[in-house]
Amino acid sequence: MAEKHPKNSLRTWLEIDKKAIRNNIAQFRKIISSKTKLMAVIKSNAYGHGLIDFARTVENKVDWFGVDSIVEGLKLRQKGLKGAILVLGYTLPARLPEAAQNDISLTSSSFELIKEISALKTRPKFHIKIDTGMHRQGFFLKDLPRLIKLLKLFKLSPEGIYTHLASAKDRLYPFYTLKQLKDFKKADAILKKAGFNNYLRHACATAGTLLYPNSHFDLVRVGIGLYGMFSTRETELQMTLPSWSPYGGSLEGRQNQKGLKVQLQPALSWKSIIGEVKNLESGSYVGYDLTEKVSKLSRVAIIPVGYWHGFDRGLSSIGEILIKGKRAKILGRVSMDMVVADISKIPGIKMGDEVIIIGKQGKEKITPEDIAQKIGTINYEVITRINPLIKRIYL
Repeated sequence: MAEKHPKNSLRTWLEIDKKAIRNNIAQFRKIISSKTKLMAVIKSNAYGHGLIDFARTVENKVDWFGVDSIVEGLKLRQKGLKGAILVLGYTLPARLPEAAQNDISLTSSSFELIKEISALKTRPKFHIKIDTGMHRQGFFLKDLPRLIKLLKLFKLSPEGIYTHLASAKDRLYPFYTLKQLKDFKKADAILKKAGFNNYLRHACATAGTLLYPNSHFDLVRVGIGLYGMFSTRETELQMTLPSWSPYGGSLEGRQNQKGLKVQLQPALSWKSIIGEVKNLESGSYVGYDLTEKVSKLSRVAIIPVGYWHGFDRGLSSIGEILIKGKRAKILGRVSMDMVVADISKIPGIKMGDEVIIIGKQGKEKITPEDIAQKIGTINYEVITRINPLIKRIYL
């Protein structure tokens, strides 16, 4: 008879390490000035970590929350979170009054939205987005004279101005980022010359914060780093290797403030259980479409997770999981709600045993970066696509 599973008999769940989160915040605090504000970017369900629980964990340790939508911002307010909130994405004009009523700041990146804001009796606070080269949201430098006229006409003052760096994590080609930063400074100067002052300036996300320490301005927006991951392997090497190494040091001539290394700790582990164990005869096919056949007598485990949960179908026949500290290969297609793993070389496995999809077990570990490399994507996508209905357990 299988033992009752310790996680309330859940078939799959995430464990989020609060100690790791606190460490990651401290790592960024030590490389930014005491005058520079720290925004925790918690959009997209806190990068898969759970919006509300993550926000509560960091609320007293950060200065701002960055969310994608007014919907996320309102969820924070409804749950009693009182910190400053900036919506980084697009806000429908019909929802502008809700932003004002709930003290949620918005991104304004078009003349149309400026006009919509001006028409309101109670106006929401807003940050002007400057397009310096990302070519998504934002005003171009050439738009600023017209923008300034509108702001003065409608008696509007921005709470902040910001831009987004398109390739800050690319250490080999810093020229584009440096040009973006130069253009952002031009925009700042133009607005100040026009009489606008006392607004927050921000440009750096995680990679920019790490690699461009002279460009933190008044606030940095840290997302992936707070969850214990680097934007790229190259960024990780720069921040963890000595400054004398060919890969060490920031792009502005120093590793970071006081020469300190940045040691991030992944906060997320994704776990499941063994649902069934069985033996397959040599020549047996596994899964849909008969894509894989075992060439010898094999022992397999069925795990109750699939692509609906966020276990990518691209991991069919190439993915791995951890059981009893050993790697077990995925056999055949990833199904909607199940995968099959080869456990022939791992003795003693029984129904109910714990499975690691992301995380550590014994001396082995599987990271979002490992999974991303197998399926041709990035760590961001791996974690944000984990189904939000899966239980997140904060430890």
